[in-house]
Formats: sequence, structure tokens, C-alpha cells
Amino acid sequence: MLTLLFSLRDCFRARAVLQAEILALRHQLLVLQRSNRGHKLRLRFADRVLWVWLSRLWNGWRSALLLVKPETVIAWHRQGFRLYWRWKSRRCKGRPTVAPEVSNLIRKMSLANPRWGAPRIHGELLKLGIQVSQATVAKYMVRHGKPPSQTWRSFLNNHAKDLVAVDFFVVPTITFQLLFAFVILGHDRRRPIHFAVTSNPTSEWTARQLLEAFPWDNAPRYLLRDRDGAFGEKFCETSKSMSIHEVLTAPQSPWQNSYVERLIGSIRRECLDHVIVFHEAGLRRILKDYFEYYEKCRTHLSLEKDAPVSRPVELTFTRAKLPDPRGSLQNRPMRVTSKPA
Repeated sequence: MLTLLFSLRDCFRARAVLQAEILALRHQLLVLQRSNRGHKLRLRFADRVLWVWLSRLWNGWRSALLLVKPETVIAWHRQGFRLYWRWKSRRCKGRPTVAPEVSNLIRKMSLANPRWGAPRIHGELLKLGIQVSQATVAKYMVRHGKPPSQTWRSFLNNHAKDLVAVDFFVVPTITFQLLFAFVILGHDRRRPIHFAVTSNPTSEWTARQLLEAFPWDNAPRYLLRDRDGAFGEKFCETSKSMSIHEVLTAPQSPWQNSYVERLIGSIRRECLDHVIVFHEAGLRRILKDYFEYYEKCRTHLSLEKDAPVSRPVELTFTRAKLPDPRGSLQNRPMRVTSKPA
């Protein structure tokens, strides 16, 4: 009960203080309005009596008379300090700013080449004729937390030169005899490195083909093959002696050796499905002609529509009958051009 009485007393006291402050402020406004008429501040007897009465009843009557508080002065000083340095740091004529195209190019180069530093990017920009300082390059390049991991595609492309694939495919002759064609394909340019034909593929014969394909010190690092019985113990010993690491596919999984399977499919669709093989020598001659076409003429999507042996661009000129705008036909030359490889 006593706590409630004290709370009520504080509430009424706060209310009385608020009303006293309102009364003091209104009286000041009244005095100011009255002084504006005579252009001179005059306090009457009633005004003095009012302030004597407020000083007796309200201990904080002096706060209503303060026009400027210390906190206000400090805030004005801080605001003036900010305005001063804003004026002092205004943009003046000096070094020219970097063009947005150059800063965007620096960001793109740093994103595309995360292992490049500011000196490397600065050197490439100089070769492009862009004159900027190395400090500017370091300012606009994107920072990487740690070197990102390469993708599997990049990993395989980096090792494509050291990877070959081998496989057999069967071709029936006119007398229904089965001939076995052996193919070695390089993954780098999808180029057939070696091929051979036999009717009895033994392990010794397959090992001899490996020696003929890589006679000198140019053997690949990895060899991808399936688990065919023709790759016997002799073939494994030969590849091991040539420092070739064999990578075996899973049983009955031809998609794991997809590049050489695609080559075999192309051989069948584009060549063997349109001819009848009479004997082993005839198949060898047909495959020789097809591989010559495959290496030098046939374009590949994976090689940016180029042949395994890079095919030069030929400029041809033909003449075609083009319609004349006036209604007649005239012979006009037509040029077919292409960018060089």
C-alpha cells in the first residue's frame, strides 16, 4: 500500500512539473509577443510575481530559461567539423579517374584467372594498349579467399595429351568370317594413332601392335581399355615395360570408354555400313582410306569444328546467277570467305 502511494505521488509530481514547464514556456511566448509590438522587452509586476511563485513551487524553473544547452553547442561543433572536412575533401583537379570499361575489364580478368596477381594483369593490359598503374589494377581486381579447385573437365583436358584409348570391333566378311579391327585413339585431338586387322587377336599380337604404335620414347602416360580377353598377360607386361599405366573400365560399361566408342560408331555409320568386305587386306585398305579422311577432312564439334590434323581454310570463288533488282538475271561473282584457323 505504501509503494502504491509513493507511485501515485511521483506520478502527480511529474504531471505538476510538466504543467509548470508548459506554463513557463507559454508565459515566455506571451512576453515575446508583447515586446514585438513596442520593440523592447518589458517585464511587468505580474510577470515577476509569476516567476517568484514558480521558483517556490518548481525546482527546475531555470531549465525553461536556457535557450542553448551545452549539448547543443557540442552538436553544432561536430556538425561544423564534418562540414569543414567535406569542403576540404571536395574533388579537385588531379589524376584522371579510371574509365568504367577498364575497371570492369580488370574485374573480369581477375575472375577468369584467379591465380593471376596485379603484375600479371597489369602486363596484359599494357599489351592491350591500356595505360594504367599497377596500383590501380590492385585496387580494382577481385580478391579470392583461396585458389578454387579446377573442374573435372579442366583436369581431363590438362591430361588429354597423355591419355589414349584402345578397343576392338568386329567386321564380318562376305563369307561370314569375323575380322577384328584394333584401334588406338589419342584423346588430345581425337586422332587415330594406329589401327590393325586380324582374324585371331592374341595377346602377343595386341602387344606387338602397341609397340608398333609407339616405337620410340613417345608412349603415353595412361591407357584406357576394357576387360577384353585379347588384352592378356603379354599386353600388360608390354605396357608396364613402356611405363604405361593401364586404366580398366568396369565390366560391360562401354560408356566409360566413350571416345573410342564414338570413333567406332562413326566408322560403322560413315564407312562400313555402305560396303561389303571381301577379305582382310580389303578391310585394311578401306580403313586406311577412311582414317586419312577422318584425320584431315572430317570436322569435329569437340575440336571447334576443326579436323584432328588442323585443316587450313580454303578461299573459294564461285559464280552464281543472282536476281537483278531491275528484273533481269546477271552473272555476278560470289565470294565465300572464312576466318583462318
